[in-house]
Amino acid sequence: MPGKVAILMGSKSDIPLVEKAEEIFRQFEVACETHVLSAHRTPNKVRKFALQAEQSGIDTILAVAGLAAHLPGVLASLTTIPVIGVPAGGGPLSGQDALYSIVQMPPGIPVASVGIGNAKNAALYAAQMLALKYPGLRDKVKSYRSQFGDDAD
Repeated sequence: MPGKVAILMGSKSDIPLVEKAEEIFRQFEVACETHVLSAHRTPNKVRKFALQAEQSGIDTILAVAGLAAHLPGVLASLTTIPVIGVPAGGGPLSGQDALYSIVQMPPGIPVASVGIGNAKNAALYAAQMLALKYPGLRDKVKSYRSQFGDDAD
């Protein structure tokens, strides 16, 4: 399998969102492991995961988080593995608070982000990044993208 991705979510309530990303990884035959870890409720487990991720063969991390959305930034602060933050919708601000929390990282701790609730795009972006290291994956990504056609006349 080309590459290995870890998906972390702060709460089991994010499972429906995560399933969209897992489906993309299955389609592209990218190994994927999923964990429920919270930057607020299980900080020691988050730290342990991040510090061991590289040795575990993780190439990219997707971090789904809502409300205060600290999970992506905490992970990015503990590892140099690329982190893609997925702001979860819901809450009183419909995910806008999560989006702002994820994209406003301090200098030196970058986290990529996608639209609110868009775990599918996060998975596609991760696949594109992995395709730089695993050339066989590039053809799968191109094939997937070809289904959208060229209707921009």
